[in-house]
Amino acid sequence: MKFIISSTLLSSHLQAVSRVVNSKNTLPILDCFLFELKDGVLSVTASDSETTLVTSVEVAESDGNGRIAVLSKMLLDALKEIPEQPLTFDANPSSLEITILYQNGKCSLMGQDADEYPTSAILSNKAVQVEMDAMVLLNGINRTAFSMGDDDIRQVMNGIFFDITPDDITMVATDGFKLVRYKILSCKGNTKSSFIFPKKPVLLLKSLLSREQGLVKIEFDERNAVFTLSSYRMVCRLIEELYPKYNSVIPTDNPYKATVDRMSLLGALKRVSVFSPKAINLVGLSLSNGKLRISAQDMDYSTSAEETLPCQYTDKPMSIGFNSLFLIDMLNAIPSTEVVLELADPSRVGVVVPAEQEEDEDLLTLLLPIALD
Repeated sequence: MKFIISSTLLSSHLQAVSRVVNSKNTLPILDCFLFELKDGVLSVTASDSETTLVTSVEVAESDGNGRIAVLSKMLLDALKEIPEQPLTFDANPSSLEITILYQNGKCSLMGQDADEYPTSAILSNKAVQVEMDAMVLLNGINRTAFSMGDDDIRQVMNGIFFDITPDDITMVATDGFKLVRYKILSCKGNTKSSFIFPKKPVLLLKSLLSREQGLVKIEFDERNAVFTLSSYRMVCRLIEELYPKYNSVIPTDNPYKATVDRMSLLGALKRVSVFSPKAINLVGLSLSNGKLRISAQDMDYSTSAEETLPCQYTDKPMSIGFNSLFLIDMLNAIPSTEVVLELADPSRVGVVVPAEQEEDEDLLTLLLPIALD
């Protein structure tokens, strides 16, 4: 098999799929890319056995079809030092010899048997299919991914839950301390279905979607999901557990509501949280008539800080404590100019929502409080 391709084009596609490859693999063949040339189209596959990412690109010229596995790190390191120019990739699948010719030289390396490369999972005939606009899906990941868990024991929280109904598609993420529920009213499924999209493929897909346009096809069954983009196809193993009933933990009767400028609150939290205890990052929010006071103190180091912001609030004075880093993450994920803090008492979860929802969106975040001493 032989083909000619732009060095930067090949390098960019290899860089995109290389994020799948683990630094340590139980199967040595997974240290490789799988190259497949067929009818002038080059497909490159990378896998960690649970997630497989395939990219396809048309080559400038080709001679013959074939398959061969190539060590990913060696190839990436070689290509990143070659400036933009045509590369001639000549591989012999029988002898496993590979030669790469470029303007001022050549390099030779040994490939591996393509037949040793594991095949990706095939969906059952009961697979469900939905479509989402690439930018809508990217927005959903940006709004929710920060709230995914990273817990070896509670694997069910280490991803984004897709709750699909004939009315909308809801994306949910929680780590047990904070939760995001993002309803996409412009997307819907034919039937009620759901799946839990694991953290690693979530972040891989996020890196690809920023360069995508048009629709993304999502297919899934009980064990696996397939995401098909214009130049990429990702197959991933799903988290096969029952997701918590997220709607049951969202309060519907928080009576105290304060509206505040989002960027002002974000800036104040970043400044004040410098003086919070590093173990719990506790900041206090104190509401009184028309004012929100943000405060923090670290008794161990005798440091403290506070700021006061104007807000729309007319109920009785109250104070509540939160983890400042979690609250900052939530505010960064909300796109509106103003946010509404919905509170009940210092021991119950606080809800933060946009003062005005974006079109065809319904975004809600909630955070567990921390007791103020």
